[in-house]
Amino acid sequence: MRKLRVGIVDLVHQGPTRAMWARVMNANFASIMPQAVAVWCQEEGHEVTYLCYTGFENLVEELPANVDLVFIGAFTESAQLAYALSSQFRARGAVTVIGGPHARCYPQDAQKYFDYVLGFVDKSIITDVLADCAPNRPLGVCRSAAGQPIVLPGVRERWPFIEATLKKAPFIKIVPMLASLGCPYKCSFCIDSTVAYQPLPMEALRLDLAFLLTKFKRPRVGFYDPNFGVRFDDCMNAIEESVPKGSVDFIAESSLSLLSEPHLIRMHRNGFKALLPGIESWFAMGEKSHTGRLQGMDKVREVSDHINMLLRYIPYVQTNFVLGLDTDEGEEPFELTKRFIDLSPGAFPGYSLLSAFGQAAPLNLEYQEAGRVIAFPFHFLNNHGAINIEPKNYSWPGFYDHIISLTRYSFSPRAMYRRARATRTTIPKWLNVIRALSSEGHGRLDYYTEIRRRLDDDPQFRPFFERQTSMIPQFYVDRVRKDLGLFWDWLPAGGLQHNPNAYLESTIGERSDTVEERLAV
Repeated sequence: MRKLRVGIVDLVHQGPTRAMWARVMNANFASIMPQAVAVWCQEEGHEVTYLCYTGFENLVEELPANVDLVFIGAFTESAQLAYALSSQFRARGAVTVIGGPHARCYPQDAQKYFDYVLGFVDKSIITDVLADCAPNRPLGVCRSAAGQPIVLPGVRERWPFIEATLKKAPFIKIVPMLASLGCPYKCSFCIDSTVAYQPLPMEALRLDLAFLLTKFKRPRVGFYDPNFGVRFDDCMNAIEESVPKGSVDFIAESSLSLLSEPHLIRMHRNGFKALLPGIESWFAMGEKSHTGRLQGMDKVREVSDHINMLLRYIPYVQTNFVLGLDTDEGEEPFELTKRFIDLSPGAFPGYSLLSAFGQAAPLNLEYQEAGRVIAFPFHFLNNHGAINIEPKNYSWPGFYDHIISLTRYSFSPRAMYRRARATRTTIPKWLNVIRALSSEGHGRLDYYTEIRRRLDDDPQFRPFFERQTSMIPQFYVDRVRKDLGLFWDWLPAGGLQHNPNAYLESTIGERSDTVEERLAV
């Protein structure tokens, strides 16, 4: 195999930004798989240039130059930028590869702009691409392993790429790690719902933590597990056996069903500083929130008590909600969330708009069969830029009225003051303030207010939202053009549009009925 010049580009952000929260945290959101791919390419003897794009770099100057092969890792919100980069690299003679969530969710669309589209990736998939390294046009080749990799390069192997990225973080520096892949829960809207839970070797976790103590006086580790602690004792034993108690600060996303008080006591003792449990809905997903069949205000009280108990042990807690689920109706879901904010003032509320990311989850087939998916540009599919599913129980103006009301309540001066008073330690206190004042709080309120205004005043909005036309409103086109900057001219023809029913249409051969028959049901 000839020695290749390989570029690795991890798109953490979809365009330039100056948001305070992004400045503080974007470098800490680097993905693990692009770093793993970089390690595997080096192990095969290739020359690697790695770039994590956080929105603050001059992308024109920092992109890898004179490369034979480029891997681009992208969430769907960065797809348009990824397509433009691929177009530019191809024009320079490079072969391009896309991986990450967008490649898994929208392979049919990504095939039009990349030579290789990767689903699940292990080292054998990467070595095959390196050996082949051929243009595949007009449609790229889709490749995927049978499942998630059994092992991944550890922190020591990935360190050169981790270190280069953390230099961009001004204050807080968080090292990304994994203790498991997949998820035991089956939330119908989630990309991990069909991925079998798989613990990674605990010995690798021990070695990673011990290594980090040679690099930082007090490391901060962010676990990227969809649900940390499913095998709680195994994970905590590995932590306790490898580093002194309290010598590492940990952040993890977990489920309330896993966060009993005995577990929290042990996590507190071992340095866990932030948890991100999913509540999702007041009318569904009781298994994940450990509330069984409780709904409505009864669930609010139960969850609030649990969250307040978390806050006695963990300084920073973010509670995650999904807005627009089919189980929601009227103002009640939004008013219940306001009551939760009153009852648990120390928790930072994280809101996601329900989104159907291509073939990420089986539920998306139902949305497509019902003709409810809207072809918003990928650029806005970041869980808050757009809801690309027509709400089942709301008009568009009514839905945005509720979102605006909830957002304004959540980040009002009163709520921010109560959140600050209920937060005991300094760093979580000012992180909450930055988030509320930056793009996640007041920034989203301004954005939602603009969308609501245009639903009444912009003649292009309602026909597009209501699927009477596929013409994208100029408002969205202009925002993509602004964010892509010089790369707008490299966006391929058709790169702003996509087929929202590609997943459904790709399954026709596997079914006995046609799209028309299923839509008629």
